[in-house]
Order: sequence, then C-alpha cells, then structure tokens
Amino acid sequence: MISGLLWLLGCQLVGTVIVDVTGIPLPGPVVGMLLLFIVLVVRRRDAEKDPIIQVGDYFLSHLQLFFIPAGVGVIVYLAIIRDAALPITVALLGSWLLGLATVGWVLSLFLRRLPDVGTEGAPGEEIE
Repeated sequence: MISGLLWLLGCQLVGTVIVDVTGIPLPGPVVGMLLLFIVLVVRRRDAEKDPIIQVGDYFLSHLQLFFIPAGVGVIVYLAIIRDAALPITVALLGSWLLGLATVGWVLSLFLRRLPDVGTEGAPGEEIE
C-alpha cells in the first residue's frame, strides 16, 4: 500500500515539476494525473494486486472525508459568500446553462452524423 501511495505522490510531484519547468498553463496535479494514467496503461497489471489500484480504492472508500476542508472553507468565508451571493448564483446558473447548451449542441452534431435512426425496427421485428 505504501508503494501505491508513493506512485500517486510521485506522479503528482513529477507533474508539478514539469509544469514549473515548462510553464505550461495547467495545474501540476492535472499533469501528474495524466502521467499516472499513462503509467497505468503501460503497466497493465492485475487490478486486484496493483498497489496503485488498492490505494485508489481505499481513498474512494473514504471520499466523504475529502469534503470536510471544502465545508470548513465555506463556513469560514460565509460572510464573503453571502455578500457575493448574486454574482455567485449568476455564475453558477450561467455556467450550468452554457454547459447544458454545449452538450445539447454536441449531441445534435453527433445525431446528424448517424445513419437514419428510427427507420429500422427493433431487432427481430420486420418493418412494414
């Protein structure tokens, strides 16, 4: 389990170093996560025996603990959040609507590329 944790922290550290050296506009942990993905694809070990997977499963089983710092931050900055409630609400609703519209637009593009959906019957049915 320690080796799996070292792999996770090592990938994050290498990602942070890469971002610091190259200056790419991405967070270091995101680059580290991409490196971790590459490591997992290249290694291709048994999921039950791989220490990285075991540590990941352990963290996922205690995922609720990772929300405690965010909850404390909300409570600490509650006055600031209350003062900026309108801009925060507008930003949240606007980003949600923009995301929804983007997904709908991309889906419509994909559906246009599909062959005529709906002209074929269900498997085993004959179309009259």
